Amino acid sequence: MNIKPLGDRVVIKMIESEETTKSGIVLPGSAKEKPQMAEVLAVGPGGLVDGKEVKMEVNIGDKIIYSKYAGTEVKVDNDEYIIVRQNDILAVVE
Repeated sequence: MNIKPLGDRVVIKMIESEETTKSGIVLPGSAKEKPQMAEVLAVGPGGLVDGKEVKMEVNIGDKIIYSKYAGTEVKVDNDEYIIVRQNDILAVVE
């Protein structure tokens, strides 16, 4: 199944990473705070949103940092995605 976002929406998937403490203990993804870094999987067309022209500034494959409580979580084919508005994206990681 394909997810095609509308307007200024972006489909992202969280990047899960294990973290090692200074003492060498590996913390799995479930033992720490939800990451705010994700990968862009699909980008809406932009255009006129709420009466304003919106130009999409992110591209598929970009690594981004998004607002902590932003977006709507959806589950498709046992995969979890988040759909956020472009203005909830704080930065692109290069």
